[in-house]
Amino acid sequence: MEAGAVKVLLTRAISRELPQRGSIWRICLLSTLLLAASPVAAAGLTEAQVRDFAGRQEKAWNARDLTSFFAMFTPDAVFIDQTRTPKGELIPYGQSDRTKAKAMAEKFLAGSTSIERGVIDKVVIAPDGRRAVVTGREITTIQTGARTRKVCADTQQTLVLSRGAIRSKGQTDTVTRCR
Repeated sequence: MEAGAVKVLLTRAISRELPQRGSIWRICLLSTLLLAASPVAAAGLTEAQVRDFAGRQEKAWNARDLTSFFAMFTPDAVFIDQTRTPKGELIPYGQSDRTKAKAMAEKFLAGSTSIERGVIDKVVIAPDGRRAVVTGREITTIQTGARTRKVCADTQQTLVLSRGAIRSKGQTDTVTRCR
């Protein structure tokens, strides 16, 4: 639906020019029109939107803006950290919810600086356009006092459309050898 048409219908609904059908009907109409007016909701996810979202995540993390960073995740997001051995075996480090992950990030950043550089290798968007799986790699440079080290990981996260906005359902980081 074009923005102009949405504006006309919203104006009519608010000014009561549409047939009287009760306030519940008006609320449903307004909600539907607002969702239709959202460019993301109307067209579904695009690869450009997914890549932009990942860029905003990286920017918030590198700015140490944990409030913005964790706001990009759904309330039920799950964070998984694991490592891959040279033989290819996965060894889990841990799993946390959004609240615990934020607390751990605050503690980590209180004593260290961290700069991440991510690369997206693949974006797979579901046919309905409401979900995307993003796989990639990241190199994190961590400085604690005089010590600097690099940590590399393969990453995967699922993005969803939630109330017209893109949110992540969490992320799995698999620590690997830096390439």
